[in-house]
Parts: sequence; C-alpha cells; structure tokens
Amino acid sequence: MENRIQHISSEKNSRITIGIIPGHFATNHSHVNYYVDLTSVKTSTKIARETAKELGADFSDTHIDTIICLEGTQIIGAFLADYLSQTGMNRDADIDVVTPELNSVNQLIFRDNTQNKIWNKQVLLLISSASTGKTINRTVDCLQYYSGQLTGVAAIFSAIREVDGIKVKSVFTENELPHYETFSPAECPMCKTGKKVDALINSFGYSKI
Repeated sequence: MENRIQHISSEKNSRITIGIIPGHFATNHSHVNYYVDLTSVKTSTKIARETAKELGADFSDTHIDTIICLEGTQIIGAFLADYLSQTGMNRDADIDVVTPELNSVNQLIFRDNTQNKIWNKQVLLLISSASTGKTINRTVDCLQYYSGQLTGVAAIFSAIREVDGIKVKSVFTENELPHYETFSPAECPMCKTGKKVDALINSFGYSKI
C-alpha cells in the first residue's frame, strides 16, 4: 500500500504537505477512496507551526477562550493558541488548550478539573480531518452538557465546509484530493463491486486487512 502514496502540498502554504493513498478504506462510520496521512502535520513542530498560522488567520477575528483538540492535534493546538494570542481579537488572551476523555459508551466528557475551561466559554474545535461531520456533531452534544459555545471548527483536511451552520476551516480541502469520495458502508460502490477493503483507518493511522 505504501508504494501508492503521493505527497501533496497545501494550496495555501507549500510548506505544509500530507500523504494520500488511493484505495478502499473503512472508518468506523464510512468508507472512503483515499487514506489521508496527516502524521507529519501532527508530529513535526515546523509543519505544525505553519499549519497553526494558516488556521489562525481564519479565526483571528473570532473570540476564543478554549481550543478543544481531538485526533492527536495537541501540538497544532498549542501553536494555534499562541498565534491567536498575538493577533486580532484574542491579542494578549490566555487561551486554554484541552482534550476531552472518551467514556465507555463513546461519549466525550470533561473531568471536574477541566470543566471550568468549557463552562460558558467560546470554544474552537480542532480536528485532524472531517469527512461526514459526525465528530463535530458529537462535540456539539458534549458542549451542551457544559454550556460551552462552539464558535468554529478548524481541521487539517476537510471534505465539508459547514455542519449545521458551523463553519469548517481547513488547510486542505477535497479540491486538492482528486475525486475524493465518502460513502455510508451500505452505499459504498467499491463494496458493491466486490473490491476488498485495503485497511481500517482512524485518526491514529491504518491497519491493513
């Protein structure tokens, strides 16, 4: 599978690159025809800093108290908080960066010691990728418990532009992935033609089948 990997640069910033592998891949709620490898963006401090700058430019005029980091985006989240605190509406602000816990029934929760970072706060969600919006909706449900207000979504890659009126800003879009498609498992045309699933994928990476 690795011999099929292609590397592409962001149209916004050529210093930010990701890997893409065409094929048949299954997430926990959809099937897609590309695996998007975001490992370098989430682990390299140089690329993470550049990514934070690009995303930060989209939210410099949005009041943000807290950044919620999901899917291994904590390094980017720290750089993003630092960038936002130096410019625009959030200049000189002390922006919190937190990650929720996933409980036994797959709900996002915050423990007592971090709930005050969410209560009545303006929250920015940072995720690695968005293809169907389900992770965003799950976060909205979580914030309702803690009276947090989701003001925007930032992603490294997104195939959607908004979810229920909430804007999704990203460094990479589906326009940079030729013919990127996502399907429900029941409607996947690759499954219907008998094409084998190459790998199971999630925010940690992939497992070949």
